[in-house]
Amino acid sequence: MSRSKGRRYNGEGKLNIKKVIAVIIAILVIIMFFVGINELLKNKSNINEKVFTLAYYTVYENGKWGVIDTKGNVIINPSHDEMIIIPDNTKPVFACVENVNYENASYDTKIINEKNVELYSDYDKVEVLYNHDKDNNLWYEKVLRVQKDGKYGLISLDGKEIIGCTKDNIEILIGTQSVYITTVNEKKGLVDNLGKEIIENKYTEIQALTDKYENGFIVKNETGKLGIINYDKSIALEEKYDEIKNIYGNSMYVVKEANVWKIVNNESQAFLEGKFEDVKTIDGDNIIVKNSGKYGVVNKDAEEKIAANYDDLTYAFENYYIAKKDNKYGIISTDNEEKVGFNYTYIRYLSEADFIQAETDTMESQLMNRDFEVKTIGIIAEINKDKNYIRVRENDGYKYYNFKLEQKENTEILATNTIFLSKKDDKYGYVNEKGIVVVDYIYEDATEQNKYGYVAVKKDGKWGALDAKGQVIVEPTYTLENTLLVDFISKWHLAADINANYYTK
Repeated sequence: MSRSKGRRYNGEGKLNIKKVIAVIIAILVIIMFFVGINELLKNKSNINEKVFTLAYYTVYENGKWGVIDTKGNVIINPSHDEMIIIPDNTKPVFACVENVNYENASYDTKIINEKNVELYSDYDKVEVLYNHDKDNNLWYEKVLRVQKDGKYGLISLDGKEIIGCTKDNIEILIGTQSVYITTVNEKKGLVDNLGKEIIENKYTEIQALTDKYENGFIVKNETGKLGIINYDKSIALEEKYDEIKNIYGNSMYVVKEANVWKIVNNESQAFLEGKFEDVKTIDGDNIIVKNSGKYGVVNKDAEEKIAANYDDLTYAFENYYIAKKDNKYGIISTDNEEKVGFNYTYIRYLSEADFIQAETDTMESQLMNRDFEVKTIGIIAEINKDKNYIRVRENDGYKYYNFKLEQKENTEILATNTIFLSKKDDKYGYVNEKGIVVVDYIYEDATEQNKYGYVAVKKDGKWGALDAKGQVIVEPTYTLENTLLVDFISKWHLAADINANYYTK
């Protein structure tokens, strides 16, 4: 049997180029399909692997109080009659109020952990310390006051002793965090949150000079005279003044002695003695003073920088001041140059963010840089100092800016999120970091993801919630018309009173 040599091509079997191309295209489509599936699975995997902050919040349900964590787990069943206090929501240490007597304003506090086990029961009494600033913003100090045998001490939330039960009393220093007034034999002193003594127990009164403890503390002695002690225990001013204002700047203080107001420095040199009715702030070498009911600016040598012609003045930066005249605000310089016209209902300079917010009659805000250039106009929805961004509502949509007032995409600003708010055809949905739609555009309103992974969505006038993957955890069933901030943790939404900082259903 003869055997012919094989040939790649012969006259009857020509290569069909069209078929080859079609096969190649089909193979590529299959490869792309599997790559797409792989990418999708990878994206899903990335979302699954994202770890969100774990914290604890008070909840209210059916007239009772409990605690949840930010995964949505019920930690303490809502069974308590009084609100449960969480001094530090990153720690499972909860203060339960019991045996309340409203007639004499007395109560007991029991501290429990996430297992409902009572903590620190070897003390006669354990209490949470409340504090507040001049604007009545409330916070809880991250220590506990304890009592044993009639004496007071401090412990950390973990139970570590900071001060033994040796004091007659321990109180907050109003408006200042992490420093505490102690009383021994009717004399007051000051300690910090590590138990270090700042001021000895020898005074009748102690108060913070400003809201920054680094600026020192005003003390009053037995004769009623006032002085200032620095946080490092050094003496800033002798105890010889009748009054000291809560103002500090450039190592200078505002004091009254022999019924005359003046500025003094920590070397006891006096300035502007009897030359002002009041002082608002000391800003470097310049001082905002009030005379004849109007505000102006002078230096310590009484040189006039801005004539006292304004209803109000507030220092902004460098040599610029926010001024009020005829119920309108503008910005002027110490060269008496008008940098921003008096066309605004309110102006403030945000030093942490380094930009100017000027509000108009329309309730919109103009955001300006240091050169007084308007970079955007809208309604400020959020100023986030942790991530350094501003969220502004413009023309029925939201835009993001960094603190340089440069517009950014939400995927840039919120880089740790797993899903991102997106708008199309006047409806909201969500995309991942690559712009792939993970939640269809079906909502009339929605929020960006909060730091615990949840988003709030609105449909047919009702609010619900999605999780970090965009899956529905609460169907839109809540009417939250009276809620200023719509926010969810799992199936719980933030209460209408956002100052109370608890969640409910």
